[in-house]
Amino acid sequence: MEHATQNTKVKHRVDVKQLVVLALLSAMGFISLFLVDIPVYGFLSYEPKDIFITLGGFLYGPMATVCMSVVISFLEFVTISTTGPIGLLMNILSTVAFAAPAAIIYRRHRTMQAALVSLLSGTLLMTVVMLLWNYLVTPLYMGTPREAVAAMLLPIFLPFNLAKAGLNSALTLLLYKPFVTMLRMLHFVEPKTAPTTGSRRVSLFSILVAAFLLVTCIAFLMVH
Repeated sequence: MEHATQNTKVKHRVDVKQLVVLALLSAMGFISLFLVDIPVYGFLSYEPKDIFITLGGFLYGPMATVCMSVVISFLEFVTISTTGPIGLLMNILSTVAFAAPAAIIYRRHRTMQAALVSLLSGTLLMTVVMLLWNYLVTPLYMGTPREAVAAMLLPIFLPFNLAKAGLNSALTLLLYKPFVTMLRMLHFVEPKTAPTTGSRRVSLFSILVAAFLLVTCIAFLMVH
C-alpha cells in the first residue's frame, strides 16, 4: 500500500510538471501572436505559434498538440482574431495537421532523423489539409466564387503553406534541444545519457538542414 501511494505521488508530480511546461509553451505561443504577424497575401499571414505547440508534442505526445492548439486558437479568437469562427476552425485544423503527426512519429522514435521525418510529414499533411479546406471554406469566408479560389490554390495557398510549415519546422529543430536542455537543468524532464559520435553528426546535419530551411522560407515570405 505504501509503495502504491509513493507511485501515485511521483505520477502526480510528473503530471504537474507536464502541465507547467505545457502552460508555459501555450503562453509563449499566444504571446508570439502579438509579437510576430507577417502579412503575406490577403488574409494569409505568418505567425510562429505552431513552433511552441510542436515542442509540446515532441515532449508529451499528439494529444498535447490538440489541447494546446484548441486553447491558443480560442484565446486568439476571443482577443485579436478578425476571422471569426471560420478562422478558429482553420487555425485548429492547420496546427493539428502539422504538429500531431510530427509528435506521433517523434514520440515513437526519439532520434534526430525521426525529428526530420516527422516535421516533413507534418509539413506535407498540413499543406494537403489546408489546400482542401481552403477550397471548401475560403469561398464562404471571402464571398468569392469557388472557381476563383481554385485558381489560387497552386500559385498562392500551396507555396504559402509549404513556406509556413517549412519555417516552423526549421525553428522547431533549432529550438528543441536548447529548450529541453533548459528543462533538464530545471528538473522538469529526465536527464539524458551522453550522445555518441554518430548522434552528434546527425545533430549537426539537422542544424544545417534547419538553417537552410530557415533562410529559404524567410526569403520566400519576404519576397511575397
